[in-house]
Amino acid sequence: MRRMLLFAVLTAALAVCWLMAQPAGDPLLQGLREVEVASVADAMEQLYGQQSFMSHEMRPLSPAKFAGPAVTVLMKKEEHKEGSAASQGMLDAIDNAPAGSVYVMVLENGADYAGIGGLMATAMKYRGFAGAIVDGSVRDTPQIRKLQFPVFSRGVAPSTTINHYRFAGVNVPVTCAGVKVNGGDIIVADEDGVAVVPKAHAADVLKKAQDLDNTEHSMIPFIEKFRSIKEAVAKFGRI
Repeated sequence: MRRMLLFAVLTAALAVCWLMAQPAGDPLLQGLREVEVASVADAMEQLYGQQSFMSHEMRPLSPAKFAGPAVTVLMKKEEHKEGSAASQGMLDAIDNAPAGSVYVMVLENGADYAGIGGLMATAMKYRGFAGAIVDGSVRDTPQIRKLQFPVFSRGVAPSTTINHYRFAGVNVPVTCAGVKVNGGDIIVADEDGVAVVPKAHAADVLKKAQDLDNTEHSMIPFIEKFRSIKEAVAKFGRI
């Protein structure tokens, strides 16, 4: 029991430390880093009637919480013998992106291929990326965990994309785990999953998400005191 409690405390501390390490700068991004992804998803649905959250299969390697503008990378499935030259664009996207970006890679039919590994994760970490989202698998997971660099993916596989994929574009529109993402859209991620906020909607979504967070957090002591979820929902209008 004590070990489980210690693990939970360390897990929460890791997520908080990573959140605090993100660049300050834009108050809009800072606000989206602080709200819960569940509230962001609810805000997008309530304001615009849109599903903004990615598939439940998109899971983090380690606990993480971050937000940042997307740099999208599209990789098309194609068998060839050109080696890494055909994938050069996915590396250029890392070296050319500003700090605070979120690398959003989509591998066409990529469940059994690792889109990134320890080397790319190291480059992203030291260039100041907020995190990476891979619609496909990843590898070198011990190295990535040691880096404490947040990565979400659909799975883990030991394979390479070299000679199996070709770079097809950077900052192009992609569909990542069921959600459309454009370059510059805001990616918001925590242990519940990943949501996408179009840049034009970010301010309104943040305000709505903050309101939802505040309401829900106010309900907890009410439920603890009166021991009734029904009365809490009736009073606060949130579930």
